[in-house]
Amino acid sequence: MDFLLTSIFQILIFDDKSNYMSSISSLIVMLIVILILVYYRLNRRIEILEKKISDLSKKEISSVEKAENEDNIPEPIQFINQNTGVQDPNIIPTNFEELEQQKDWLTPVFDFLKQNALTIIGIFTLVLGIGYFVKYAIDKNWIGETSRAGIGFIVGISIIGIGHFLRKNYTVFSSIITGGGVAVLYFTTTIAFREYHVFSQNTAFLITCLITVISIALSYYYKSEILIIFSLFGGFLAPLMISTGQSNYIFLFTYLSVLNIGMLIIAYIKHWKSIGWISFIFTSIYLFAWTTDHPTLASIPFYSITYIIFYAFALQNYIKKNLLLQLDILMLVLINFSAVSGLVYIFNELQMFPVSVFPVAFAIINACGLYREYQKKNFGINYSVFASITLSLITLAFALELKTHLTTSVWAIEASLLLYIWKKTNHKIFKVFFYVLFPMVILSQMITWARYFDSASLNVIFNPVFITSLIVIGSCFMNLFLLKKDSEEEKSELEFYENVFKFLCISVIYFSVLFEIIYHISDESLVFILTISFLFTLYYLFALILFGKKLSITRDFQTGMIYLFLLLLFTHISSSQVATEIISKQIEFGFFFVHLLYILPLSYLILKIIPKSDFIKNNLAYWVTSLIIVVAFSFELFRTYLLINANNLEEIYTLQNHFSILYLPIIWAVLACLFIYFGLKKDIPEFNKIGFSLLGIMILKLYAYDVWQMDNVSRIIAFIILGIILLLSSFMFQRLKIMIKKLVDKKDEALEENQ
Repeated sequence: MDFLLTSIFQILIFDDKSNYMSSISSLIVMLIVILILVYYRLNRRIEILEKKISDLSKKEISSVEKAENEDNIPEPIQFINQNTGVQDPNIIPTNFEELEQQKDWLTPVFDFLKQNALTIIGIFTLVLGIGYFVKYAIDKNWIGETSRAGIGFIVGISIIGIGHFLRKNYTVFSSIITGGGVAVLYFTTTIAFREYHVFSQNTAFLITCLITVISIALSYYYKSEILIIFSLFGGFLAPLMISTGQSNYIFLFTYLSVLNIGMLIIAYIKHWKSIGWISFIFTSIYLFAWTTDHPTLASIPFYSITYIIFYAFALQNYIKKNLLLQLDILMLVLINFSAVSGLVYIFNELQMFPVSVFPVAFAIINACGLYREYQKKNFGINYSVFASITLSLITLAFALELKTHLTTSVWAIEASLLLYIWKKTNHKIFKVFFYVLFPMVILSQMITWARYFDSASLNVIFNPVFITSLIVIGSCFMNLFLLKKDSEEEKSELEFYENVFKFLCISVIYFSVLFEIIYHISDESLVFILTISFLFTLYYLFALILFGKKLSITRDFQTGMIYLFLLLLFTHISSSQVATEIISKQIEFGFFFVHLLYILPLSYLILKIIPKSDFIKNNLAYWVTSLIIVVAFSFELFRTYLLINANNLEEIYTLQNHFSILYLPIIWAVLACLFIYFGLKKDIPEFNKIGFSLLGIMILKLYAYDVWQMDNVSRIIAFIILGIILLLSSFMFQRLKIMIKKLVDKKDEALEENQ
């Protein structure tokens, strides 16, 4: 310890470089010796503790086994033959969820990370430390370029040797150590080629291939799935490590195909699922990068080879045990739709037809599995998976023949397929993927709608954008149908998602038709476009309100749509410039009657739907409905007046003042009388209040503003008409009082007779 302190002191005070390096060397030697001594003592104590724990465990296990043998002898598990209905001990269940609840598929991953986090961090830190040491040595010019590469290879091989030495007693630890050594070899090769140019690209590639082969062989020899994961990462990253920027795709994918075939063989022998998924992810990234960068017919064979390899990987349990596990099903879905996406994209870019040949070909392949299950009369999960994939691919083929947009169509069909498989298998992994994919479908559909802006000429309805929208709409309704088939316990849990999907379906239909309409009338004036858009929106809302029960729309939501309908209608009526456009000759006169088409749904809504809905239970509904009626009559009679009398835009302002002063009070007075009349007839007090309120507003407007703008003749006419209206209103009010008095008298007489 004194020597250690002395060395540290020398480092701090000596300026001479040789003394400094000597002190550093002494310090490093002492630290290594101390670490070895500490490790030896700790290791000795750990071995003693392990022996004690082992002895205690053996005693406890023997006592527990003895008690279980004496008291609890389990009965053999019997499984029922579905054909005969008799218990048969030879039957092996194909659905392991019947024996025990399946654990979360992420649990093993988190368990591994919790148990080996320090080891992983340690090997990562060690590799970084070695890298920083080498960098420091390079900065100080202690070693040359070739020596640097040599040190890296020696360190990597040394770490692999340490892992090999520890493999018997510390299997997982040694695998991680060995993987770190493999990583050092990969990075050393990369740096030696890219930075120092110690050897050529071909030599670097051969070295990385040799490292991959050796690491895979060690993985197989050690029976270590962890080590082969390190090997695969290195194998797939090797082309990037030694890349010079030139795109030699044929050579690259020949190498990747050989690597994937090796993966497939090991996966079949060792049942290591993780390596298949890692290979699929890396291969898909490479393939899609090639496809988007340089779509060519040369990539089609590699897509086909990749499809065969990973289709075989997905079916390994099906071939061996006639069983499709959840990850196998997911791989089947992903490999089918990823391969179709890439191949169809290539055909579209090269303008080759028919693009449907690929989904049809893959549908035939999946139909073989469907036919096999049908022959065995086994209509379980396997049959459902093959049937749903086959049907989805055929549907996609039809969609592509109609020239729909590829990404949106594929994702929409794939989302419904995932939801269907989730409902059939009850595997939560498909639910997760569905919830992730479906929002992407909506985003992709929004991007598809943007194609309207850059498309010069599209057919009405039969165009790629609108047909793609129909595919998404069909997918939405399919999802709603599947969600409705839940049990009562699940319905409460999924009610929120069902409402969200219902809203999305309604929105997708609305915007799909609206954008299609706007696209085809985009050459017309802005007022024309806005009027047609408002009319479509009003009729769409009216249809939802009218068929609310059949669409399973809740009464509260239906009430909200009525309020929305009336709000939009108020906006449309009060802001429309259709009369101005007709007067200025921008729109034909006949379009005014198109503008008035909103009267039909409004009338039906007021006369038939509102009186029977929950909307009318609120007194506010009477006031809102009455406001719409008053606004509709006022504005439409005003527009009619303008169209009859105005010859140009300069006359509009004068006619507007004249209408507001002379005719508007009369319109309001007539409407007020009608409200009071219906209030008395239907015994609805709110209409009486509305009528008298409208009269009050009219009188206030008349005395405060209108009479001071009139000539003498107009004032006389206005006062006479107003006097008549007020007398009629007074008469109705008196009649109302008499009716109420008679009603009270009848009730009193009835009470006296009962007594």
